[in-house]
Amino acid sequence: MEFYGFSFSLIELIAFGLLLLVFIYQLYFYFRYLNGVLRLQTKINKNKISFLTVQPSVSVIICAKDESDNLRKFLPFVLQQDYPDFEVIVINDGSTDDTEILLNNLCVEYPNLRTTFVPVGANNRSTKKLGLTLGIKAAKNDILLFTDADCMPEDKCWIARMVRNFTPETEFVLGYGAYFNKKGFLNQLITYDTLFIALQYMGMAAARKPYMGVGRNLAYRKQTFFDNKGFASSLHLSAGDDDLLINKASNSKNTRVEISPDSITWSEPKKTYRDWLFQKERHLSVSSYYKSSSKLRLTIEPVTRGLFYLAFISALVFGGLIIQIAAGVLFLARLTIQLFIINRSSKHFGERKFIFTLPVFDIYLPLVSLYFFTFGRMASRGKSIRWK
Repeated sequence: MEFYGFSFSLIELIAFGLLLLVFIYQLYFYFRYLNGVLRLQTKINKNKISFLTVQPSVSVIICAKDESDNLRKFLPFVLQQDYPDFEVIVINDGSTDDTEILLNNLCVEYPNLRTTFVPVGANNRSTKKLGLTLGIKAAKNDILLFTDADCMPEDKCWIARMVRNFTPETEFVLGYGAYFNKKGFLNQLITYDTLFIALQYMGMAAARKPYMGVGRNLAYRKQTFFDNKGFASSLHLSAGDDDLLINKASNSKNTRVEISPDSITWSEPKKTYRDWLFQKERHLSVSSYYKSSSKLRLTIEPVTRGLFYLAFISALVFGGLIIQIAAGVLFLARLTIQLFIINRSSKHFGERKFIFTLPVFDIYLPLVSLYFFTFGRMASRGKSIRWK
């Protein structure tokens, strides 16, 4: 076939046509969703986002299982928040370490600390969901703010930043739960994966298509929890205590995102590939229970990403010089947009830069997810998976 005097084979046109189509979608995804945090920050700077002017009472809820070391290290940062009226409820999820002793001592020092517990040996597939339910029932306030025992708020105004989003119509507030930056390739992989997922769920929520949040930094109303029957629909699953409730009950009007750098919580990252892969597989295991619209939206991006790389390689292998140059231009254009949006967002949250590792992670992470869904335990055993 000839175009403007240049001759192209059918396979060249197919490879480049596919490359162009998926490139267009990738651009749409990055500018529409992953750029959401930066776009929202621009609106905040221009005073186009309204926040609550009063500070309602808040209940902070933390579920802990054998995490006395983390509680000793991080819980004081939660208890010492600069907020006028809040309680902290820690649920001892059947711990066998000295968690109970530590909590009793802290209760003497901090009058706003309350505790409850899940009995040792409780027969429930997800004792964390049982523990959270007990904590929610014990909460005195309607606004509930959740984090984990291994999390440290960035600043003393963490509660204030999250709660300022609870305008009358708001039921869910999604925050960013980051991992501490440490040395090593694994930590870079974990922090990139966490940042990308956060930009995705925060960006989609900002675009009025919320689908998930993370329990390390999440807030919702107590009434909303009970109106949606709590975790009743996911008690048979070991995971999903955060994202499944949001996926079920959030909508374009009742969900907001808090993106200020001082609203972040920081957690200890996994130290081995085995532990990280186990954690990632556990999180992915509940994605099949998302609403169809969420699953479709989340599937299109990695599929078009994979097709982009396949089409790019095909264009280089089977294409002539013009096709190769055009393919290279599209590849560099996408990479430039990635570097700009991801690293600008990373800087906003006080994270590290991703330059040479970004293309590596961009290819590797979807392959990890693909393995879990095809050859991993999620594919072979489905609902019968037990997470030890």
